[in-house]
Amino acid sequence: MSPVSTVRRANAWIRDRAAVLAKFGVVGVVGIVVNLGVFNALRLGPLGIENAVGGSDDRVVTAKVIATVVSITFAWVAHRGWTFKNRRRHRPVKELILFGSVNALALVIEAGTVAVTHHGLGWTSLLADNVASLAGIALGTIARYVGFTTLVFSREPGPPRGRAKPSTNVTDDEFRHDEAAKR
Repeated sequence: MSPVSTVRRANAWIRDRAAVLAKFGVVGVVGIVVNLGVFNALRLGPLGIENAVGGSDDRVVTAKVIATVVSITFAWVAHRGWTFKNRRRHRPVKELILFGSVNALALVIEAGTVAVTHHGLGWTSLLADNVASLAGIALGTIARYVGFTTLVFSREPGPPRGRAKPSTNVTDDEFRHDEAAKR
């Protein structure tokens, strides 16, 4: 496969998904603001180094987990009501469970990135924690997009709930009559 055909395929893939990618990006940017806002509010506030809330004097990963859960909740509402509004294929409870599962994986990626840099590498400054948080968000976003488009929301709108209407040009009355005759 030539580099030119690879670029053309990539451009076609992006063009086919431009509206969803744009909405996903907007929700993602707002989600990042929510995530980092909550993370820093907790890191500098009740879960800060100088505070003794909840035991250990270093709760940076706890702050990251809480911030991510808050941003996940925001994202589910935004994606369900806007980004993938016409692409739902599950009932809300099942959709929320799948959405939560995809985000649980992304949460492990995000918090794991912060944990590795903060505890493993010893990079404990606020700047280092925020850089690690952004790197984790980037990796988590990739996992989320793949999970949302393959598991949570279908690419195309699914058939309406219940029995699907045949693809022929049959009127609603004829369809109901045929269905009643089958019973």
